[in-house]
Amino acid sequence: MNEKISITAISSISPLGESLEESWNSYQNENHFLKEEDFSNEKTWVGRFKSSSIKNIEELRGSDVKYKKLDNSVIYALFASRNAVRMAGWIQDTDQKVNFGINIGSSRGATELFEKYHAEFLEKNKVASLASPTTTLGNIASWVAHDLQTEGPVFSHSITCSTALHAMLNGIAWLKSGMANKFLVGGSEAPLTPFTIAQMKALKIYSKETSRYPSMALDLEKTKNTMVLGEAASMACLETGVSKNSLALVKGVGYATEALRHNVSISADAECFQQSMKMALGDMAPSEIDVIVMHAPGTIKGDQTEFNAIKKVFRDEIPFLTTNKWKVGHTFGSSGMLSIEMAVLMLNRQKVIKVPYLEYENIPKKINTVMVNAVGFGGNAVSILLSRPST
Repeated sequence: MNEKISITAISSISPLGESLEESWNSYQNENHFLKEEDFSNEKTWVGRFKSSSIKNIEELRGSDVKYKKLDNSVIYALFASRNAVRMAGWIQDTDQKVNFGINIGSSRGATELFEKYHAEFLEKNKVASLASPTTTLGNIASWVAHDLQTEGPVFSHSITCSTALHAMLNGIAWLKSGMANKFLVGGSEAPLTPFTIAQMKALKIYSKETSRYPSMALDLEKTKNTMVLGEAASMACLETGVSKNSLALVKGVGYATEALRHNVSISADAECFQQSMKMALGDMAPSEIDVIVMHAPGTIKGDQTEFNAIKKVFRDEIPFLTTNKWKVGHTFGSSGMLSIEMAVLMLNRQKVIKVPYLEYENIPKKINTVMVNAVGFGGNAVSILLSRPST
């Protein structure tokens, strides 16, 4: 990539917390943030926000009468986006405007409101007047643009679980084209609803674990699927060039889509990941990658196929492998940006984040370059390479 592009801020709200410091502290122990709740009269593992975060979300919802009817996925996006642009310095105290583009996606979108309005329709054979405008996918980015008062280009999209990294790809493309010099990118997901969870259980991939770790993501020896859903929103501020507040540089990007063999699964060697990782590497040697933050959803096939792809690409030089889904669950469309945040934390703190039930032979002494993977249903893979601003 000829044009240097920086991440100048990243902010999220997830079971880890609401700030980089809080997220880093949450990663420093071997405890997960998953808990059992009742869904359709069945105990179910989920990754839910902390009580303090729930309170802050409700305060935001009550701050504007127009926000009271919005879906959680939109409110979560507003919360994380406000914090990100403040951190980047895009919000000014003067009358001078800082315009930037926005691309925020979601795998499911306003699923809670969909379920609410559909139940209402079945009962009354009619719905409320706001049923349509509050459940459109474009709702997420458009409300963030309204809230932040930017006049840049605004997009919402869904590419299932690789949504947030596809948003990052799009933001990078706009910056490289010269049509913008700042872009807010990310994903937001509020999937902890009865129907959404029922869909995952129907696929027979949802965790029924009773051991210490309900989600055994990246454990290649597991004999049962252990995916758990979590809620989150995560946003990154992208800018052209390098500045004093650059947290990481985008060193390479890759993407690929497999020919569909099955509605939800990818090939045994994850051809899409092989292609996306090779594209992201470009002319770099595999040995230059210190860490890979894997997609690793906690399913038997999902974890194994991604690992097979890594072996194909890196052969005998497999980097340190990690994931955060054992700790917070799979947050669908926002998961890729949570992984980007994890990569930024490791780059800046110069310390790896381990999966506690895995045994590691080699721990990198320096972390200069991290690869982040994400893939969605249908084999829509993205790989992003991040490096320290000084490298």
